[in-house]
Amino acid sequence: MLEIRHLEKSFGNKQVLFGVDLTAQQGHILGLVGKNGAGKTTIFHSILRFLDYSGEIRLDGKAISQETYKEIGYLPEERSLMPKLTIFEQVRYLAALKGMSTAEVKEKLPTWMEKLQVKGKLTDKIKSLSKGNQQKVQLIITLIHEPKLIILDEPFSGLDPVNTEVLKQVIFEEKERGATIIFSDHVMTNVEELCDDLLMIRDGSVVLSGPVQEVRNSYGKTRLFVSNDFSIEELEALPHVTKVTMTKQGTWKLILDDASAGPELFDRLTKGHYLATFDHQAPTIDEIFKLESGVEV
Repeated sequence: MLEIRHLEKSFGNKQVLFGVDLTAQQGHILGLVGKNGAGKTTIFHSILRFLDYSGEIRLDGKAISQETYKEIGYLPEERSLMPKLTIFEQVRYLAALKGMSTAEVKEKLPTWMEKLQVKGKLTDKIKSLSKGNQQKVQLIITLIHEPKLIILDEPFSGLDPVNTEVLKQVIFEEKERGATIIFSDHVMTNVEELCDDLLMIRDGSVVLSGPVQEVRNSYGKTRLFVSNDFSIEELEALPHVTKVTMTKQGTWKLILDDASAGPELFDRLTKGHYLATFDHQAPTIDEIFKLESGVEV
């Protein structure tokens, strides 16, 4: 478990983190989200002790040290592979920094190559790989030493949907192994799919924190999806409906000003007849992210 208490950081006269508290549970995936410049990377770099900071950061009750660092796997947003090395040389070099021997790398690397469906041989140079396969090699380096804490910053960058799904399954496997995982992505559908818990940061301060579904429910069930032979005029005329749009799936999406209006709207819409879709939901994490960023949805 990772615990951060009262984390503050300034660069010169500019303060960028303001008393951040964060708890990432073992065997859970925590989504750390925020706009560019919100402070996410500064939090990551503080955990890794790339920066001096004020506050307390502990992994399984221990302060981060050189020994603790070996129990962390970090996939940065900016990739840092050495193009002239072979896959094996690159993995061996960085795995050695985490305490792995050459023999351990030789034993485990082929399994990871197969698991992540890397197209290439161990003797292929990094520069010969596609961007997606380089990304997979970087993830192998992050995970091969079986870290207790895994930090994934934009792990799906440059990947197609099929390879994104491969990586998602590996992330779920690491969760099942019992790792503590912090995941950051600008695609909120990925955050909602993968994460158990959410922490949203804005301008260096925490604005939302908690289990994903609890965060959603705290906004009330103000989204209603219906399908049948309704016109947009009929739906806009309903009580408590402030906005009506058509989704790409062909259902109507109604924004409500009162989360308790569902039963009344159900009666009005069905009138005792069959209704193909009536789905009353809280806002998605994507909508909440936009709302907290001042964007109308």
